[in-house]
Amino acid sequence: MTEAKLRDEALADLEHEVLEAAVALGHALRARGWTVACAESCTGGMVCRALTEIGGSSDWFERGFVTYSNAAKSDLLGVSADTLKAHGAVSEQAAGEMAEGALARSRAQLALSITGIAGPGGAVPGKPVGTVCFGWSALDVETRTETVQFSGDRGTVRARAALHALRRARERLAEIGAGAA
Repeated sequence: MTEAKLRDEALADLEHEVLEAAVALGHALRARGWTVACAESCTGGMVCRALTEIGGSSDWFERGFVTYSNAAKSDLLGVSADTLKAHGAVSEQAAGEMAEGALARSRAQLALSITGIAGPGGAVPGKPVGTVCFGWSALDVETRTETVQFSGDRGTVRARAALHALRRARERLAEIGAGAA
């Protein structure tokens, strides 16, 4: 089997995991009677696509924002120009504001955000290709953020980021249900 064929199969497996994670989050949201909103940058709508691949997702998927440019992050989600200037679009500060903005600009009770450098270009000092920042915001609880360094080509970084965002959203929902803020 060629290297390209192996890479394609690995990415297909990863995309299947993304869909499974979307199903798991959907079940958890439905059980709670909540909806989710997504704010995506480097994943370009992959999380929204995975969530809406599932029949009945209109019961728990509220809306998505694809905010690739800094202007879109500010205009659509309210990410502050000061945050973007001081920390950059790929930062936990921006990811947190993206999640909070998605929550505030939707009717959802949970929001997730993703912003990162999928490659092959775009790296800056201290933020190599594969750096992805995440945010999870929910009503009446503190926003959580996290930065993860992924390896692989552009498609792999994006799929791994989508998978991580969905899995952690599910975990965050469980934490909130257990009373953890």
